[in-house]
Amino acid sequence: MNACLTQPITMPDSPFHITGEAEAILPARNNAGKPITVIGTEAIRSTFDQFCIDQALNSRSAPGVTDLVLNPDAHSGYGAPVGCVMVSPTHIYPGPVGVDIKCSMSLLQMDIPADEIADKTIRRRLIEAIVARTPTGAGRGQREAKKSRRVSPELGVQVCTEGASQSVCEALGIPPEWALRCEDSAHIGHDGTVSALQERLDKMRAFNGFPTFDNKMTQLGSYGGGNHFGECEIVKLSDDPAMRETAKVFGLQDNRVAFLSHCGSRGFGNILAQRQFKALEGFFRTWGLPFPAEDKQLVYAPLGTPEANAYLDDMALGANFATVNHMLINALVLEAFQEVLPGTKGQLVYFISHNIARQEIVDNQPAWVHRKGATRAFPAGHHALQDTPFASTGHPILLPGNPRDGSVVMVAKPDAVKSCYSVNHGAGRCMGRKAAARALDQKAVDADFETHDILYNSRQYPIDEAPNAYKNFNEVLRSVEAAGLAQQVCHLKARFVIKDAAEADD
Repeated sequence: MNACLTQPITMPDSPFHITGEAEAILPARNNAGKPITVIGTEAIRSTFDQFCIDQALNSRSAPGVTDLVLNPDAHSGYGAPVGCVMVSPTHIYPGPVGVDIKCSMSLLQMDIPADEIADKTIRRRLIEAIVARTPTGAGRGQREAKKSRRVSPELGVQVCTEGASQSVCEALGIPPEWALRCEDSAHIGHDGTVSALQERLDKMRAFNGFPTFDNKMTQLGSYGGGNHFGECEIVKLSDDPAMRETAKVFGLQDNRVAFLSHCGSRGFGNILAQRQFKALEGFFRTWGLPFPAEDKQLVYAPLGTPEANAYLDDMALGANFATVNHMLINALVLEAFQEVLPGTKGQLVYFISHNIARQEIVDNQPAWVHRKGATRAFPAGHHALQDTPFASTGHPILLPGNPRDGSVVMVAKPDAVKSCYSVNHGAGRCMGRKAAARALDQKAVDADFETHDILYNSRQYPIDEAPNAYKNFNEVLRSVEAAGLAQQVCHLKARFVIKDAAEADD
């Protein structure tokens, strides 16, 4: 059993009001406004420590916030908890987007039967072919991978302003049709134009204002460090007939190989976010405004102000980078499989983000929905899915668990409306990185992977990323399904992992 649930965090008096098997509410401070929606069984709620709860309360009471959702994977983050949804019709908050703008998941389905990669030698060759194309680790880019794509600064500008446009895809060898399977294939400026992004980027680069831009563009097609990874999977479809029909729409193939990726906007997005935090903090001090709950990580900008416009443009630039980063990684992974297993064909299942603010309709009015470590969950018939391949089913939801216990693809149900059409983005940490390094045994972690016949690219598996550093994934999934938010379409069984053991940059 997962160590995080055998030793739950106990609080003298539970702050939650239980409303269902996996649902509760957390009253806002002084009962001021709508309470916080909490998704999670009793076992999951026991993993929410006081700091996480305080961050949720602080975020709910921040100016302009109308709704806050705490998902089962919730744990303390930057200003707002990781694993929360924060809604505001009037303000934009950089903190609940975070430093890794548009950190996302993507899934590539290939036509290879599972038994073709049963042999460890084949898997080792695949690991080597992927690592030769997709570098891992903090600060690493194309120079560290001899078969990666080379991206010029000029193409980098196009990537950041256009996202996965046809011309960008063609320049990088990405199948242009994959853009149809993205949550958002491109982001535009605050005024609805691409030119706003171009002007913003030109302004930042003028007079050496972004001296590292050229270097950051060389990180396209790379994972980074920390919790970012690539993972080879075997697809096991649900036995439910309706879910098997949904799987056909998604393009999932039973007992065949797939590849799951987790990464974001790398150093480029980090710089954009850090600059915005610093700038808005400076504005607050100049204006003499109090920080929400005395937390400078909850700085904000009222919509329509120059400060809000600047942030929305920067977020769009970072999001476009993240989108193309994923598309390129998937193209390179497919190329690696074709090198080792000639004739391999692959199709993108979906690309979906979990660190982004998007304008959506909440309670019949436009609002900015900030998802911090939370995943969009639109069911069949949702107006935003019109003219997409998923209008009749709902879109794929990619939820990573851990290599040992697997990951899943889910699809939203109509009741997802009660969580602002959102679910968790994975299992969620229950141990900090330093705590995991102290509490877990490296030999036991590596032996666990050996027992489950899961290979990895590093000499030893990063102990701060071990399965037991995360919440019990089965309990997290039970929370989602018991709350009626989503249903499992397939399970993904890991066969090897690409992950860096260096310093986290997530």
